[in-house]
Amino acid sequence: MIETEPAAVSAAGQHRVPWVPVAWFVVLSFGLAWLVALPLWLDGGLASPWTTPLLMVMMLSPTLATLFVVFALKAPRAGRLRFLGIWPLRPAGRFIGMLAIALVAPIVIVALVALIAGAVGLIRLDLVGFSGFAEQLSALVPEGTPMPPVQVLVIAQLAMIPVGAIINVVPAAGEEIGWRGWLLTALRPLGTWPALLIVGVLWGLWHAPVILLGYNFARPDLVGLLLMVGGCVAWGVLLGWLRLRSASVWPAALAHGSLNAVGGLVVLLIAAGELPDMGLVGPLGVVSWVVLALVAGVLVLTGQFRSTRLEPVHPLR
Repeated sequence: MIETEPAAVSAAGQHRVPWVPVAWFVVLSFGLAWLVALPLWLDGGLASPWTTPLLMVMMLSPTLATLFVVFALKAPRAGRLRFLGIWPLRPAGRFIGMLAIALVAPIVIVALVALIAGAVGLIRLDLVGFSGFAEQLSALVPEGTPMPPVQVLVIAQLAMIPVGAIINVVPAAGEEIGWRGWLLTALRPLGTWPALLIVGVLWGLWHAPVILLGYNFARPDLVGLLLMVGGCVAWGVLLGWLRLRSASVWPAALAHGSLNAVGGLVVLLIAAGELPDMGLVGPLGVVSWVVLALVAGVLVLTGQFRSTRLEPVHPLR
């Protein structure tokens, strides 16, 4: 049985959703995202040399929206660092354990997605000769350039994933302080699961400025946006659990960074001539939804979503 917090309002009105700040947060985070992405729409699309820096700036928009609702609207008025999950980092043992899970879990899940997709015939993998990766290298490197064996390059790429995850914490925190730090906490009076699902949907829709240009799925249309929403809902449950189980936003930020770092894994593993459909076999694709649903099921069955194991609902005061 899934335990959730009651949505009832207390006599003092403390356990309630601050709907006005929530509306401001959504409008600002979405509006800033579109504003930052506007140059891509006006000139060059994703081919623009400004794509990467603009994406990094866009990732800050949820935190900027958070700063507004926290300091201008005073939601909350006190205990802000705890409300956002920024500080304190305790109990220390649990916090460190959740960081370890946050680093490893996305890597394992994305690897499982690729292996399952290969097993069911959605894509051909080459786990010995890595012919697809070799094919990509040959197209990028001038003919005759000395190169180590492709297996050595693949191992080097895999070894860099944890490093990339840690580096990616910084931009990932720009999103997570908003989504899992402020918004998830603000919506908790609705119940844990409604809050997780709402945040996941909004997180997915927030990506619209770049998804509709073909980012992630090469589908610049409603289908691409729906795929992003589905992926964000699926991953949002895991990231939200990390946030609530640790009472800290940092494991969610690390998991987000790890997901970004391992996102290209399938490109290393495909066979030559394969063009992966990222809407199916990518880290946010349909196969990942199934794997993440199974992970969520295990967490539920092992009692990880019991209210006694999660961070309590914060009274807004």
